[in-house]
Amino acid sequence: MRGDLPDIVRMLADDMLGAQREEFGSPLPESYYAAFEAIERDPNSELIVGEVDARVVAVLQLTCIPNLSRRGSWRAVIEGVRVDSALRSGGVGRKLVGRAIERAREKGCLMVQLTSDKRRRDAIRFYESLGFVASHEGMKLELR
Repeated sequence: MRGDLPDIVRMLADDMLGAQREEFGSPLPESYYAAFEAIERDPNSELIVGEVDARVVAVLQLTCIPNLSRRGSWRAVIEGVRVDSALRSGGVGRKLVGRAIERAREKGCLMVQLTSDKRRRDAIRFYESLGFVASHEGMKLELR
């Protein structure tokens, strides 16, 4: 799967926000490989990819975290959802997120949560169509 990293970073960079914050080139910056290896080592994190003809065309990261709230339940966090721009609106994302939800259930999570930048209106509509509800106000603090 390490060999899939260039395709994954290409998809991360292929949107209005990713183009500003990702660095897709050859070779890829070593920081992507270090992050990939950390995810691979973490038993509570995984990358879920979608493939067409043995080529990665979709990706997301699923991380399961324990919580003291909700009686000590686990919850899953979905991050970095991307589908190849040529395949968007074709059902690939629906299958990918569906698989992530299935994995969260298998791992005993009682909730799946995600965030989406408010400027990604299509993505927000997509998540709502899957049953996600904007029940909380999300906040972030950039550390650099």
